[in-house]
Amino acid sequence: MFREHVSRGTELGDRARPIMERGDLVFDEIVLGMVEDRVARPDCRNGFVLDGFPRTLNQAERLGDILGGIEFGRPLVIHFVVDHDRLIKRLTGRRTCKVGGEIYNIYDRPPRVPGRCDNDGGELVQRADDREDVITERLAAYDRQTRPLVDYYRGQGVLVDVNGTENPEMVTRALLEILAQAQ
Repeated sequence: MFREHVSRGTELGDRARPIMERGDLVFDEIVLGMVEDRVARPDCRNGFVLDGFPRTLNQAERLGDILGGIEFGRPLVIHFVVDHDRLIKRLTGRRTCKVGGEIYNIYDRPPRVPGRCDNDGGELVQRADDREDVITERLAAYDRQTRPLVDYYRGQGVLVDVNGTENPEMVTRALLEILAQAQ
């Protein structure tokens, strides 16, 4: 949504651009304006996925107002449950091919040749934000700001926990079952 607004030169995009260029968090009013614009479009009438939003109680409450204003049905909030130690291991082990973008994990899905992509032989690199110190800070921020949303949405009866420690196929299967039941 951010890139779309910036590339289209919308008022919201023009306000967000300098903030994003500094690497700062975009203000709630800008983010919420972008979300409101996006979910009001016809392709969202039958549902949509917001990944990484909302992150705060204020955003969650405002999102509820937005959804109420477009007569949207009852939301479904998926909470992927994974303990911090497992997340740290997953993220610090992630490697991405510089050529094709293929993703590996040195612990759970290693390449055949260490440091090289199986598909094109490209170098595998670790993202700067996959360092343990950065991940630890992100998890602390999650605990401070975002974890309260679990209680908020659970209290509304719209939160469903998914065991995120399983392999990707099992997590996908569980998610698809939840979505099928929600329709």
